[in-house]
Amino acid sequence: MRFLCLYKPAKDEGTPPRQEEMAEMGKLIEESFKSGILLATEGCLPSALGARVRKTNGSFKVTDGPFTEAKELVGGFALIHTKSKDEAVAFTKKFMNIAGDGEVEIRQVFEQPAK
Repeated sequence: MRFLCLYKPAKDEGTPPRQEEMAEMGKLIEESFKSGILLATEGCLPSALGARVRKTNGSFKVTDGPFTEAKELVGGFALIHTKSKDEAVAFTKKFMNIAGDGEVEIRQVFEQPAK
């Protein structure tokens, strides 16, 4: 099963991680890629460089960042492969023990059934 994990940090946007956190996260990422759990991961740049696109009744509205609702800002993502949602939650807890306070939304990725 594949899961998309969206990380929403509790820290103010643009707060850089400490050197110690970077080293620990680097280890976790390397180990997770080697084990096959982690398929892809990246951090997001500040929302001031982004935009939101909304479509309502056929009309588009584009809103440039920065976005004010910090608790809704995605700080990064990971695509993981686990045997179950429980295993995905366990991996996410390891990540958050390093990343710190915040929230991770875990969403199972649709996979076409084998024919």
